[in-house]
Amino acid sequence: MRPGEPVTLNFTNADIEAVSRAMAAITNRNVVVDPRVKGQITLLTDKAVSPATAYQQYLAALRMQGFTVTESAGLFKVIPEADAKLQSSEVSVGQGGRGSQAGGGQIVTQIFKLNYENANNLVPVLRPLISPNNTINVNPGNNSLIITDYADNLQRISRIITSTDVSNATDVEVIALRHAVAADMVALVNRLMEGGSATAGGVVQAGAGAAAGQADTSFRTSILAEPRSNSVLIRAANPAKLSQIRSLIARLDQPAMTGNGDDGNIHVVYLKNADAVSLAATLRAAINAQTSASTALGGQPGMTAAAGSTTNAASSQPVISRGTDGSATVGLGGGNSGPSSRFGTAQQPSTGGMIQADPTTNSLIITAPGPLYRQLRTVIDKLDGRRAQVLIEALIVEVSADKAAQLGVQWSSVIRNNGRVLGVLGNGTSISGISNIFGLSGAVGNLVNGTPLTDSQASAIGGMKGMNLGFTQNVNGNTSLGALVNLMQGDGDTNILSTPNLMTLDNEEASIMVGENVPFPTGSYTNTAGTSGSVNPFTTYERKDVGTLLKIRPQINENGTIKMAVYQENSAVKQGTANAQSGATTTKRSIESNVLVEDGAIVVLGGLIADEYSQSQERVPLLGDIPLLGNLFRNTSRERKKTNLMVFLRPTVLRDANSTSQLSQDRYESIRGMQQTVQPDPNLLMRNVNAAPLLPASSGAAPASVPNVAIVPGAKPEIVDFTRPGQPTVNGQPVTVTPVTPATLPPGTL
Repeated sequence: MRPGEPVTLNFTNADIEAVSRAMAAITNRNVVVDPRVKGQITLLTDKAVSPATAYQQYLAALRMQGFTVTESAGLFKVIPEADAKLQSSEVSVGQGGRGSQAGGGQIVTQIFKLNYENANNLVPVLRPLISPNNTINVNPGNNSLIITDYADNLQRISRIITSTDVSNATDVEVIALRHAVAADMVALVNRLMEGGSATAGGVVQAGAGAAAGQADTSFRTSILAEPRSNSVLIRAANPAKLSQIRSLIARLDQPAMTGNGDDGNIHVVYLKNADAVSLAATLRAAINAQTSASTALGGQPGMTAAAGSTTNAASSQPVISRGTDGSATVGLGGGNSGPSSRFGTAQQPSTGGMIQADPTTNSLIITAPGPLYRQLRTVIDKLDGRRAQVLIEALIVEVSADKAAQLGVQWSSVIRNNGRVLGVLGNGTSISGISNIFGLSGAVGNLVNGTPLTDSQASAIGGMKGMNLGFTQNVNGNTSLGALVNLMQGDGDTNILSTPNLMTLDNEEASIMVGENVPFPTGSYTNTAGTSGSVNPFTTYERKDVGTLLKIRPQINENGTIKMAVYQENSAVKQGTANAQSGATTTKRSIESNVLVEDGAIVVLGGLIADEYSQSQERVPLLGDIPLLGNLFRNTSRERKKTNLMVFLRPTVLRDANSTSQLSQDRYESIRGMQQTVQPDPNLLMRNVNAAPLLPASSGAAPASVPNVAIVPGAKPEIVDFTRPGQPTVNGQPVTVTPVTPATLPPGTL
């Protein structure tokens, strides 16, 4: 059979595999049949048809049996329709609704990129038009549809998408308000519009929303307030919606219903984030400056005195009165006669304004004419924004190493002559801070003779350090020490890590204190001999916090950097002085500084690297100076102490509620995970107390790792898993952000 020669099909209830082999010969293609493909098909033609037409009839017959053909690397595979979406190799992209060029019953995948309509909105419309075994998916990142189906059906779907993916949005409409305030009008229209929701900046959007977690790119009605011209900007989804909003604004933009026109209008502004008392003081200061400038220039309409009234520079100054409840009022302008009332002058109206703060409801009560109120409202909207928060994470690391060595020999002997004691010869130096050989002789004698030790003797014996070799002698039946050799070497290492962290608002001071409240004696009274009276002896104490203190005030700059005023203190009670009669002795290390750091970067605040060495020697004159032999007549002690102290800070700005919520959730789950790891093992004998208290489970965040520091001797320290809030996630799990460790630190220090 020659290629392209017309053929006549005459297959009646023929096996699919046999028909497929025949079709491979007709179309000159390599065709394989899946073993799962079983059945019979019928292909009949009245006259000869082209191989392409015969192939399309073959695909149609397979489709009716639930099978299809997919192409991969020039190989055509006959497979069940349900598996076609996994093996289809042809993928086409339809820009602006252009469909795939493939035809017939072949399974293909096509990507439709939408320009106006939201892809999520088209899924329920197109799903019934697609074969149940094939798929339709949404890519919210670029607002596109990914559809796998038969090529001829995709051409029909492409025409539907082309017809629906059009822009019906109107041009931007600017409506200038004559009486109402633009910000108030936008908020009111938002509440009146069905399905509307307010967004940041006074934007009102109405229409179908996107699925959770996805951006809705379909056009929605947007309403914005333009405070400089007191206008409302509208861009509606369609002309009907625009006409509805325009008519609504026209009916609402009416003069205030008061007896004196615009003068004396009272407005209540509820604040979302700012403090009413502080904001009222700020606004009063701004109005005072504006009023003073207007007075100096000869007065401005609507800002100083009422029409027809006589004013002067003194009478136009603001009058501020403060109540005991924290509220404050200010009257601007007005005449020069009549007592001042709570809302300004009582005798005649004022065209100025007055601001009062109500701390109970955190709102402002503003009495001002329309022009002044519009100016104030613009300033209030800008100052009442959500303030960013700053999370400050600190690493306070102290690593110290102590080494001590001591070597000494003491002698003691009684000098006799004919049975008479002439004196005692010895070099009884002090060893390790305890009594010397003469003080220990009595304790050693009691040990040898089996006599109980006194408290002082037991303390002297127990306080000896290192290895002690003693040689006894008998004097008149009493046992005493004749020689004492002391050898001692000690090593001590300390690694202290504190990781305090706290969150505070921008430009607000915050502090955290972790430690103990220790009493320190400040005075005492004792009855002296011969003093009459019934006053009992007493001691006065003052309690002070001892531990780790971190006090920070962050300030976020416009470029994202953070300026921090920091005070950090580490204090501890010195060992062995807690019960001292004169009071405990404390060690204190503090840093007070102002630093500038990028958001999320680590900055070294400061530190201390100390290396102390001390040596002491006690010896017998002349004898202790003899080489080698002199070691028997001297006591030598040496001590070396190294201390490395470093303080690191990392601030992270949290600008929205989602970042704050994620951080809180992560820390909550982290603490709960720690509680679960320290739960006691079940015990049948103690079943009543088998479980320790545990925080309730909370959904919404993956457990966060606890910050920890890895210190490798001889290598640069690495900060591990210093988890940053708001970090990216992969498959719902947080991705660890490795911070930058300062590169100038000496090896082995942090």
